Amino acid sequence: MKADITWLDQPEVFRVNQLPAHSDHEFYSGREEFLHGKNSLAQPLDGEWRFCYSVNATERPANFFEEDYPEEGFGYIKVPCHIELAGYDKIHYINTMYPWEGHMFRRPAHALNKADGAEGSFSRADYNPVGSYIKHFDLEEGLKGKRVVILFEGVEQAMYVWLNGSFVGYAEDSFTPSEFDLTPFIKEKDNVLAVEVHKRSTAAYLEDQDFFRFFGIYRDVTLYALPKLHVEDIWVKTALKEDNVSGTFALDVKLSGDKPAGTVVIRLADSENKICLEKKLPIINSNIRMDPEELKGITLWSHKNPYLYELTISIEDENGKEVEFVPYKVGFRRIEIRNKLMLLNGSRLIINGVNRHEWSAEGGRCIGRREMEWDIQVMKNNNINAVRTCHYPNQLSWYNMCDENGIYMMAEANLESHGSWQKLGTAEPSWNVPGSLPAWEPAVVDRAKTNFEVFKNHTSILFWSLGNESYAGDGIESMNRFYKEIDDSRLVHYEGVVHNRAYEETVSDVESRMYAPPAQIKEYLENDPKKPFILCEYMHDMGNSLGGMKSYIDLLEEYPMYQGGFIWDYIDQALFVRDEVSGEMVLRYGGDFDDRPSDYEFSGNGIVFADRTEKPAMQEVKYYYGLYE
Repeated sequence: MKADITWLDQPEVFRVNQLPAHSDHEFYSGREEFLHGKNSLAQPLDGEWRFCYSVNATERPANFFEEDYPEEGFGYIKVPCHIELAGYDKIHYINTMYPWEGHMFRRPAHALNKADGAEGSFSRADYNPVGSYIKHFDLEEGLKGKRVVILFEGVEQAMYVWLNGSFVGYAEDSFTPSEFDLTPFIKEKDNVLAVEVHKRSTAAYLEDQDFFRFFGIYRDVTLYALPKLHVEDIWVKTALKEDNVSGTFALDVKLSGDKPAGTVVIRLADSENKICLEKKLPIINSNIRMDPEELKGITLWSHKNPYLYELTISIEDENGKEVEFVPYKVGFRRIEIRNKLMLLNGSRLIINGVNRHEWSAEGGRCIGRREMEWDIQVMKNNNINAVRTCHYPNQLSWYNMCDENGIYMMAEANLESHGSWQKLGTAEPSWNVPGSLPAWEPAVVDRAKTNFEVFKNHTSILFWSLGNESYAGDGIESMNRFYKEIDDSRLVHYEGVVHNRAYEETVSDVESRMYAPPAQIKEYLENDPKKPFILCEYMHDMGNSLGGMKSYIDLLEEYPMYQGGFIWDYIDQALFVRDEVSGEMVLRYGGDFDDRPSDYEFSGNGIVFADRTEKPAMQEVKYYYGLYE
């Protein structure tokens, strides 16, 4: 198969040869490696790569993936990193509009005319930058002689991958992991990995989030060797009964590799390493199912007591030799709606939440563990108990941190198409995507499915969210249907039906609104409400704001069906730049980079500054959230 540049223009093409999404579990060659914090099956590819920037696809080095391609015209770039922050292209912040509006006329394929495929919109655009990356590497010892896959944790926005001159695959969806099988093309030495990243594709219509528009390989890249018997996927199913001290534990394991034979050893231990459950199941085929096992004396997981159990899965071959070891932390909790109230472990749930973009003043959306640990501590110090991953899946380790620290999660799919239906502040969906357009539905359902498959085992996730500000139509309805059919242990959220009530009964378990004033919330709750009410965005902490929070917090006492919300937002989006006059490092916002169209300082509406200094508004957050912590 050969790569096709026109895939950029086709909403129906969003993954080619990409491996199916699966759980985010770690795996080791044995228990000892895990205990010593080593993993011989993993080889990071982060660091310095060769790099060439082109302003569009026509001018890119189209054959750069060939093994003997001369690299004299290539410079160097760090991976992970946004291409704009490495000195190429233009830094651009925009909120609701698409970034090309005002520069050119472009509309989604099939949106205005079903027969119009919008051919060439991105593949032949005058401005659609391309980053051509090359990485030379030898396989480390632990990967030799095994199946090898490559994991890209995040690449904006569309990428083509080759290894040693052979086409490997294509992927969109900038914020979820993309994996490809390199086994047919890999060598022990002198491998040439080529990755071509395009700033925009049809995915741009689905990724119109309120943020800086970057592109490039901005999250980690890792090679993994798969043992001869490998755990491809696990699905942990914990269920808590109404007595809150008993429940069940079930597990599905999917294997790949050699002809299935051997044993799966499953253990569940408490925080003191006491074994609560142990099962040994024969490997007869690639799908192993452990039926629900009754458990007594369960310790609940909650914000105040984020108690986790240690699950381990050991794969033994037919000779009893351990060939793979998988650890995973899981908890027991119950989220439900009963009598029109959201209950967690049988008690009314109150959300003291924030919306959180991934952000660093130095690295943009390329952030590290240090920033994430800081954010968790800020939340715990200020009585924040919930986070909405606005408006895309976050780094893998963030979900583990929320499990471990009792932060309730609204796990949002990578979807926002604001600019396709809200025009000049008015709902005008004449060319809305995904809408009810058949060509766009598979892409958004795939985004929901990937979000689920990767993060399905995280105890902290109480809500799946279908995305943000994308109006409502058959595509959103199909995303909701997917979640409801596959996962009855969580609630589904989507705010956009407030603009299109035709989908009210088939999208979202909760009434969710943005920035509704208290009087409007009261009106809803006093007129035979159908669903519990939350504010997925409120307060909008821009400038010297966040006053009036008391008027929302008071509603918690007066109306049980009002169950809190998520402040917009957690952190300012601003970048450190050296000032041309003073020579000092200063924070600059949208519009400060000659970016047009721009929403200017609208990128700065967090309760912490971009350098993670708490704003004075945080005092108000801490006080009022502390009343219902």
